[in-house]
Amino acid sequence: MCVLRGYYLLYTPHVAKADLWKISGHLDFYKENMYHQMKIKEELYQLRPMNCPYHILVYKRKLHSYWDFPIRVAELGTVYRYELSGSLHGLFRVRGFTQDDAHIFCLDDQIKDEIRGVLDLTEEILLQFGFGKYEVNLSTRPEKAVGGDDIWEKTTFALKDALDDKGWSYQVDEGGGAFYGPKIDLKIEDALGRKWQCSTIQVDFNLLQRFDITYVDSNSKKKRPIMIHRAVLGSLERFFGVLIEHYAGDFPLWLCPIQARVLPVTDTQVDSMNRPGILLEVVQILTDLDLTITKAYISSDGGGWFMDGSRTQGLHQRWLEELARKECERLQRAQR
Repeated sequence: MCVLRGYYLLYTPHVAKADLWKISGHLDFYKENMYHQMKIKEELYQLRPMNCPYHILVYKRKLHSYWDFPIRVAELGTVYRYELSGSLHGLFRVRGFTQDDAHIFCLDDQIKDEIRGVLDLTEEILLQFGFGKYEVNLSTRPEKAVGGDDIWEKTTFALKDALDDKGWSYQVDEGGGAFYGPKIDLKIEDALGRKWQCSTIQVDFNLLQRFDITYVDSNSKKKRPIMIHRAVLGSLERFFGVLIEHYAGDFPLWLCPIQARVLPVTDTQVDSMNRPGILLEVVQILTDLDLTITKAYISSDGGGWFMDGSRTQGLHQRWLEELARKECERLQRAQR
């Protein structure tokens, strides 16, 4: 989806020199959540808590002109944060996790369209997973902030305008934004009505200044672009946890780790099991062979099956396929 929407896909290192985190400000404001530094050949290195500085370095590899924009980069990037042991909680809060992280560099007059594009992408992805109810919050400028009044007003209005165009209802959290820019947060609602933090769209003025990010405008003068952070699913581990809670393990077919389970009725039919597995895999269905059944019965009215002594009870496969004697014989004839 990202490639079709004009994103360049990146893969960046998990470790960087400590100097990078000094420039970004993480060592000054986020040090307690970072792992200790490592000394390698007289150089200090540190695991990354964020992907943003790497994406900025990719931008800085060349001089950009105003006609290059928007520039969109995306990465499934793993980050490491030293969370307190008491705050760790299953898949929902871990010390190493992967984000569907992306950054958009754009001009002032492109902000609204880029935000709207992210909202459309967010809706498309979340609907695929079965989430159609959201709580949307727009957080505005706090008392202490970087960036002038004009840019804050322009970007906040662009976020509001994009949400209005999308037709989503939202709440405004006055003064609840980060010191470096306004943001949109989206919580998804699961089958039990619980709300989970998911997507984030964040405008950033701070890192542009710290890394001296510029482009050449139509008058051949250097100016700063706008940078937008965005994550649709956020932490993939946390999102998987939400999916498990939402579906109670009974996933739709395309999400099932094992989509079809082949069940022999008697142990004499085991030799014929591989063939249906192959047939299912041809149409890209993930199959498994269950040899744990001691007895299986087909109801006389054709209404279904039931088993004794099977360890498959409680498992969630969308399809359970049985092979009786006649089907095995037919498959054996076909293989000849």
